[in-house]
Order: sequence, then structure tokens, then C-alpha cells
Amino acid sequence: MYKEKYFDELRKEFNDEDEIVTEIVNLEAILNLPKGTEYFVSDIHGEYDGLNHILKTGAGIISEKINLRFPDMDTNDKNELNFIIAYPKYALEKMQLKLQDDELITWYFTMISRLIEVMQYCASKYSRSKVRKSLPKKYAYIIEELLYVEGNPKNKQKYYEQIISKVIELNRAQDLIQSLARTIQKLVIDHIHIVGDVFDRGRKSNEVLELLENTHSLDFQWGNHDVLWLGGFAGSQACIATLFRIATRYGYIFDLERQYGINLRSLFTFADQHYDADPYFYPKTGNFTQKDLDLLSKVHQALIVIQFKLESQIIKRQPDFDMDDRLFLDQVQTGKVQINGKSYPLEHAAFQTVDPEHPDQLTGEEQSVIQSLSYSFRHSPKIKVHMNFVLKKGSMYLIYNNNLLYHGCVPLTEDGDFDSFKYQNKSYEGKDLLNFFEKHIRAAVNKRGSSENNDTDLMWYCWIGKKSPLFGRTAMTTFERYFISDKETHKEGDNPYFKLRDRLSTAYYILNKFGLDEHTSYIINGHTPVKAGKGESPIKGGGQIIVIDGGLSKAYQKATGIAGYTLINNSYGFQIVTHMPFKGIDDLYESKAQSTSLKRIIDRDLPRRNIADTTIGTELKGQIDDLKYLLETDESGD
Repeated sequence: MYKEKYFDELRKEFNDEDEIVTEIVNLEAILNLPKGTEYFVSDIHGEYDGLNHILKTGAGIISEKINLRFPDMDTNDKNELNFIIAYPKYALEKMQLKLQDDELITWYFTMISRLIEVMQYCASKYSRSKVRKSLPKKYAYIIEELLYVEGNPKNKQKYYEQIISKVIELNRAQDLIQSLARTIQKLVIDHIHIVGDVFDRGRKSNEVLELLENTHSLDFQWGNHDVLWLGGFAGSQACIATLFRIATRYGYIFDLERQYGINLRSLFTFADQHYDADPYFYPKTGNFTQKDLDLLSKVHQALIVIQFKLESQIIKRQPDFDMDDRLFLDQVQTGKVQINGKSYPLEHAAFQTVDPEHPDQLTGEEQSVIQSLSYSFRHSPKIKVHMNFVLKKGSMYLIYNNNLLYHGCVPLTEDGDFDSFKYQNKSYEGKDLLNFFEKHIRAAVNKRGSSENNDTDLMWYCWIGKKSPLFGRTAMTTFERYFISDKETHKEGDNPYFKLRDRLSTAYYILNKFGLDEHTSYIINGHTPVKAGKGESPIKGGGQIIVIDGGLSKAYQKATGIAGYTLINNSYGFQIVTHMPFKGIDDLYESKAQSTSLKRIIDRDLPRRNIADTTIGTELKGQIDDLKYLLETDESGD
């Protein structure tokens, strides 16, 4: 019955058999085009400027294409063309100030001609239909006329020159140049994979989401920070307290207030009344007045205590989480805590609202504060748009073009087998474990309750639990880092996955268990910054695992020594791009320097892959089969 309805709907799309035949021919031809270029980026953590630069420059690929298209061009002209494609509006403003009117007209003509040539080079691997869809509507006809030169181009040279001259004469040169630049950016990046952790630490998560929402083709593998925000949206007060505590620690809580319309009044009033200013709790980053520093130190303390109380409540009502060793509030009144049988004194204690008899119970004022924050967060129109986008585009893992993408890890035992998480008398491991968490994440967000439940508790566990595939550590030592000076207690033990992923056998084991061919498939994940400055390689598992967290977030660049990686997979194979810190457009314009370096990471010769070899190709083949069946049944009169 379902099949019949499907084919009835399919028939409505085509007026006659000739249209079906045309569509089959078109799809068959597309299968033989080179596969599109995929980009993989992870651990953005609110760093809008760095991510925006990567996408605008195609992570250095646009520069490569300019070099290939114009091998004899002067280096300064190449750099200028590359900069204009990335930042056309800025470049045009500079040239207006620099050139006289006659010089500017000549420059416009030259630049439009060069941009058309770059676009021709970038568009050569796509069908005309796909290129047409990427063009701005107002210039689609003009660009197509300039783009597709058939026969002897000399025969139409004056025709093409007249088109460009008329655009300049009609004062549309700047607009056309910007449109051409944006189209080239689109053509260079066919599809983007965000391998987790868009939120927290950087102050521009809002702008990052808006940038990604306007990306033409994208998917999202959730990281633990992303699920923290989804958890807050779904109603987890522990997630809410944590994300605002992080925002205060990294100095962007005022940005959240401004960007998302969050009401912070009750939080600030409560913190000011119950806590003293303490420089120890000042934000780690940001420029603030002394008054704001003092206020934020109070807010920071208030959120820390509220967070730990809410976490203790979850731990006690969810014994399957096996986290009783994190119930530190039960001990704080003694001035010290026991960790692994050893006693540690507490410093910078801020536990005046902790009741010794009921240490995890919120005071009435604290309950009002967290309810106000939760309501404001969950009912923010922009938060709703962003969270729905992350949910719609996201998943715990993705199999795409025969590669396995996930953010953190697949928990393993020391022996290299899948580790299991037992919940309500059922055990989950490997692929089933990731599916289990995804099911509960979607259920929690779809229900969007006003209070905690098993689904929201499991989202919090994804953020912090030792069997969480998004966290992958034995403990998140937030309490220890705040209140214990001995740095030995600050260490967070890694799941064995992070040691075993150096082995080829581990890559083979995981790929096989996910139904992939270990010889032709790769695992791509982020989460753990690669210490490139100390010689660590992002290539693990005998070349089958690629870790792409290189420190795009400024918070990690001291550890990594670089400013992130972009992994690129085109029709020939994989490349990895190493990024240097992005210092701003002004610096880039003045220096004309590139902030990326390209390194090929698969040196063996591989046959060039066509769309037929991809996930999209599989979908197109299914469409072709359906159309052929439709054609055959219509011809036979069935």
C-alpha cells in the first residue's frame, strides 16, 4: 500500500514518459561526476572568527585553485585575488580609497574576468543544474553567459567584454564581485561535517550557529558541550547551571544575556546578597570594570554551588550512573574531602548555602534562581531556533561516504572490547550505546518538560559520565580544580579508547562492528586536542583514525600549538589543513599571508571517486531504480 502511494506521488512529478527518461539520463550522468569536496571541522567552541575565515578561504583550497588556474600570475596578484574571494566587501572598500575612477574601472574589469575564470575551474566538476542553483538569482543569466564559453571564445570576445563593461557602467560591479566571491566559496565546499562542540568557552556561539544555519549542506555530530545545551533546552536544571557557570568562568555571560535575551536579574541579585567578591573566581578571559569583576566573582560562586547541588540530586536518584564518588557536598562541612582514600583540605570554599543535614537541597532563593534561568533559556526564541537546528542536523554518530564520524569515542575496555553501560537492567555497548543515548536525547528535546526526568538525566550523563561516548573520561574534576590545590586530583583519566586508538586493530574492530570495510573506511573524531606543537600526529590507528581537534578554540591553543585542523576529502582522497591563529582581517590584508598550510595525509595512489561511490550516489541509484520501475509499469499498462 505504501509503495503504491509512493509511486502515485512520483508520477505526479512527471508529465509524461519523456520527462522520466530525461530524469534517468540526468541522474545517470551525475553519478559519473567527481564526488564533491567534504570539509570536517570540530571543537569550534564559539570561535566564530576562526571558523568564518576557514569557510571563506575554503581552508586554503581557494588559494590552491588560484595557483592551478593562474600558474604564471604574480604572487601579489594571486594573494589579492584570494583575499577578494574571502573578503570581497572589505577589499572593495580598500580599493575605492586606493584607486582613481579610471583605475578603478580597469580594476573592476580585470577582477570580474579573473573571478569568472576561478569559478569556471571550481564549477567544472558539477552539473550545470547544480551550478545554476548556487548562483545569485539577480545575476544568474549574466554569470552563466560568462561562465560557459562554447566553441571558439574569440568569436564572442567582444560580447563578453560588453557584458562586463555594461555591468560596470550601471554601477553593479561591486555587487557582482561580491556575488561571484560568495558563489566560489559555495562551490569549493560541497558539504560540511561539524564533528561536535560548537558551544562554550568562546563568546560567539550565537554567531557560529547563524553561520552554520546559512550553510547550504551540513551535518552535525553532537559533542558533550552541544548536548549540555540541548539538555538545558530540554529542561535539565543541572545542564542550565553548568552552561551558565562556564559562561561566567570564561567571561561571556553578558553575551548570553544580550544575544539570547536571558533574564539574569534574579541570579545577580541573589549572588550579590549571599557571596563576597573574591579574585579567585574572576573570569578567565574578558575585559571588565572592577565592579563587574566583583559581581561576576559572586555569580560564579553561586552557580558553582547550585550546579553541584543539582548534580548530587541526579547522582542519588540515578544509581546506575555509578557516580557516588562525586558526592563531595556531603563532606564539605568538615573542611576537607576524601578522594581515593586520601584526605584533601578545601580552599576558597563557598559553601555557606549548603545545609549539613541536606547538602544537595537548594535553598528557596536558589530554586527561584535556577527556575528563572531555566525558563528564560528554554523560552528564548533564538535558543529554540538554534536547538532545533542542532537536533535536526545532528546525531551521535554518522556513517557518510563509508566513513564513521563521531565526536568523542566508542568506550572500550582495557582489552579493546566495547565497554558496556548498564541502565535499568539492560546493557548497551558500541553502536547500540550511541543509539541508546541518541534515542533519549531526541525524546527529551521533543518532550521539553519543565522538570528533570530519566531522559534529561541521561543527557547530563552524556556531558559528564564515565561511560559517556561524548565525554570519555573517568571523571570531570570540576570540584577538585576549584577547591583543591593538589593538581594530582585535577587529572581526568581517559577511557582506554584514547590509548588503544593508536592501534590499527582498534580501528579495524570499531569499523567492522559498525558494518564498514576497514580497508576503505576511516574514523573521524574530535574532542581531545592534538598537541601538534609537541609533535603529536592527528593520524591514529595505523592511518585509519583521524583526530581533528587542533585547537580552533583559543582556550586550547596553548596546548596544541596551532589553531585547529580542517580535514578535507575530495575525489582523490584526504588532506588535512593546519591553521595558524587568525588575527583579523586588517592583519590579513596588510600581511597578505596565508594562515594555513596544506599537507596530504594519504600518500598512496587511489582511484578518483565519483558520486556513484558516495552516500549521495547510493540515494541517486535508488531514485533511478524507482524511475525505471515507474517507466516499465507505465509502458506495460500495469
